[in-house]
Amino acid sequence: MTQPKGKRPNTAAVCAELAAPVAEGIGVYLWDVVFEKEGAGWYLRYFIDKDADGGVTIDECEAFSRAMSDLLDEKDPIPQSYTLEVGSPGVERRLTKDWHFRKYLGSDVLVRLIRPVEGERDFIGTLSAYHEDGTISVELDGDVEMAFTLAETAFVRLYEEF
Repeated sequence: MTQPKGKRPNTAAVCAELAAPVAEGIGVYLWDVVFEKEGAGWYLRYFIDKDADGGVTIDECEAFSRAMSDLLDEKDPIPQSYTLEVGSPGVERRLTKDWHFRKYLGSDVLVRLIRPVEGERDFIGTLSAYHEDGTISVELDGDVEMAFTLAETAFVRLYEEF
């Protein structure tokens, strides 16, 4: 991974690069990689998925976790101690990458804004467009379409009404 001089590579990106061949080898793909601090501890979270019915299994998560644990011990890309977690992104998965938004065009989403618009922070509707400039369009009830920049959202995730 080529980085500008003096700039440290993003830990999640380095860990994703290490994990891609491991995921492919067990028949899954990386949905997302998150490296974050919670309380006093650091967590490296891999979210894996596959397109087959039912998504990933516990056995696939375990196989991926074991392989990544060994590889991370060998490559040692993270200087501090951390907890490794592996799981599925779930049915109400967060959409964070360009390809996530393109894959789920036409799907129901929940958009939570950082700051309310007309007193509302949450908008549920159908993801109708994704633009490379980081703008999404969501068709709400009553044929109303709203556009949001990803910078103004706390998150965007798939929405399932239970």
